Amino acid sequence: MRLTTKGRYAVTAMLDLAIHGKHSPVTLNDISGRQEISLSYLEQLFAKLRRNDLVRSVRGPGGGYQLNHEASDISIASIVDAVNGDSGDVKKPRSIDSDELSNCLADDLWCELSSQIHTFLSGISLHSVLQKQSSLVVIDADGIHDSATNVPTSEPLTQSSCYAL
Repeated sequence: MRLTTKGRYAVTAMLDLAIHGKHSPVTLNDISGRQEISLSYLEQLFAKLRRNDLVRSVRGPGGGYQLNHEASDISIASIVDAVNGDSGDVKKPRSIDSDELSNCLADDLWCELSSQIHTFLSGISLHSVLQKQSSLVVIDADGIHDSATNVPTSEPLTQSSCYAL
């Protein structure tokens, strides 16, 4: 599993969708404005998320995107895999000579690390990230509010304000 900017933006956009798309579809333009992610980049990400059955599109006036499953059923790993095109394939063993041994050992190390990261992120759902975030902010039909002051915030969800990946 590769942890890329593409994956981070996809997780951020999916968190935004989980927060704002409970009652009605959310446009990519709205997500773009709140999260400061380019609209064309979001279009590319959401095409992949839709192909992987994580979101559904609603056409027509008032259309946009919604989660295709409950937030508790969508893992962070599934989002990252969807946009990175990871298939979860494991490298097949091959014969090596002694000159390739150190490279093979390093490859094994990185493959094991990748597997551990994938396992870790598979155990974290969008819902659990939102639950962790809810201790910092109040999320309701009116939007996002600072939990200490109850003052509305238009700040985008950022890596520092969300569950850090």
